[in-house]
Amino acid sequence: MDYRQALGVSLRRVRKSRGLTQEAFTSVSSRTHMSELERGVIGITVEKLIEIAEVMEVHPLTVLLDSFSSYEGLSPAKLLDQIALEQVTINGNSSDHD
Repeated sequence: MDYRQALGVSLRRVRKSRGLTQEAFTSVSSRTHMSELERGVIGITVEKLIEIAEVMEVHPLTVLLDSFSSYEGLSPAKLLDQIALEQVTINGNSSDHD
């Protein structure tokens, strides 16, 4: 499975967990576009992911975490630990993130 497919699976999983149909996204995307995204046929922009996540009432990172977890075969908790460590090296140990 490539990353587009993993992201598509995650979009579908989150959408269904929220009890939404593809038609629920007509304010931000057509049903055909949603279908293509969910099948991994096309990619997605950050802006479109944000819009879709807003309709699903989840943070866009929730969708990305789920998709990277599937794609890399790692648990979400392990990925979150990795991200937290990477943030420390980027931002330092300070709790003040200017």
